[in-house]
Amino acid sequence: MSKYMNRTMEQGIKKLIDKCPVIMITGPRQVGKTTLLNYIISVSHSKVNTVSLDDVLLRKQANEDPELFLRTYEAPLMIDEFQYAPNLLSYIKMNVDEMRKETMFHGKKDPGTLYYLTGSQVFETMQEVSESLAGRVGILDLYGISTREINGLEEEVFIPDIASLKKKKKVKNYTTNQLFERILCGSYPEVVLEKRDKDEYFENYIRTYLERDVRKLIHVDNEIKFIKFLSSVAARTGMEYNALDIAKDVEIDSKTCDAWLSILKNTHLVYLLPSYSNNNIQKAIKRPKLYFLDTGLACYLTGYLNASTLEKSIYSGQIFETYVIGEIIKSFANHGVDPKKRLYYYRDKNLKEIDLLIIHDNKIYPIEIKKSANPGNHAIKNFDVLKNCGMDIGNGIVLCMKKEIVAIDENNYIVPIEYI
Repeated sequence: MSKYMNRTMEQGIKKLIDKCPVIMITGPRQVGKTTLLNYIISVSHSKVNTVSLDDVLLRKQANEDPELFLRTYEAPLMIDEFQYAPNLLSYIKMNVDEMRKETMFHGKKDPGTLYYLTGSQVFETMQEVSESLAGRVGILDLYGISTREINGLEEEVFIPDIASLKKKKKVKNYTTNQLFERILCGSYPEVVLEKRDKDEYFENYIRTYLERDVRKLIHVDNEIKFIKFLSSVAARTGMEYNALDIAKDVEIDSKTCDAWLSILKNTHLVYLLPSYSNNNIQKAIKRPKLYFLDTGLACYLTGYLNASTLEKSIYSGQIFETYVIGEIIKSFANHGVDPKKRLYYYRDKNLKEIDLLIIHDNKIYPIEIKKSANPGNHAIKNFDVLKNCGMDIGNGIVLCMKKEIVAIDENNYIVPIEYI
């Protein structure tokens, strides 16, 4: 087993401890949620009980008699895979409220954080957590290891302000082959850190995903068809979501396609990037863009097993864009900032498109993503569609394989992806 790698989210969790009675970390399976919490608890030298609801007997007890379960495993308590026993929520709330009363009215010491929860699904559980524990819970989303984490560099929320980027320490420059090897490996710790065989790992990952997530959420008569659906979605990473197109490919109806995509979204396998529109922009297309959150899994599902073959394929541009978008999403999530409120793309009925828009400090920053070292001035040709968006416009950038930052004009710049 490899040595623990420090994660950016550690600081965010430490800030929540003793301020929030409940801390919940969600994210895909096997990205290190439990390892991260165990590390935080170990360095804090606090005694925290730990249970995992992957254990079917514990899960049965938690669902059938949640009050007894929480008496048996006393707080502070870490509950792994919490989504398997949502019945615990109301009892956790009662315990938290009782502790607050004791502190407020009877002079007892504030017990700090009572419950640490992890979950790989969001669904109704997350809605119930937000509603039942409003004002009592801090929620963070953990994704796979970022490139800056792998390189041991400080990770900041990625904002394209050029003055800030010029002060930022960039990751060492990748050769094209090194970058596509990185893309092919993806971001699951066991593959990146422990050098597990990728094909074997992803085969087992899909099997575990079907058994522990999909079967518990929907009834799938034909697992082969669901895996075909997974592969079809992976082949469309970086594209607009079109249910009819995928449904035709997989031979299912569009309603089933929407339902199955919801499963992928809410188990953190895919991310839907919303389109940007407002009252000043009338022609924007509303469909979201679809991104697989782990490029290694996407490549496995689409049959790309070699970096050189991948780089030369028609898939290379969209998987490159998927990698870049994924790194930016991680930079936000790792700091507890919801990317869904900051990241958009733009496409209108005239087919003018901007790959990514980042909204920060009441400014909108346009970004193009190009798998090229010399993308050319035409890469920014659509940035002017934002002039009527009703917001201040920040500088534009083109994220690409260039080695250094280069000005295109006074407001737009070519920026190496190593600055993400």
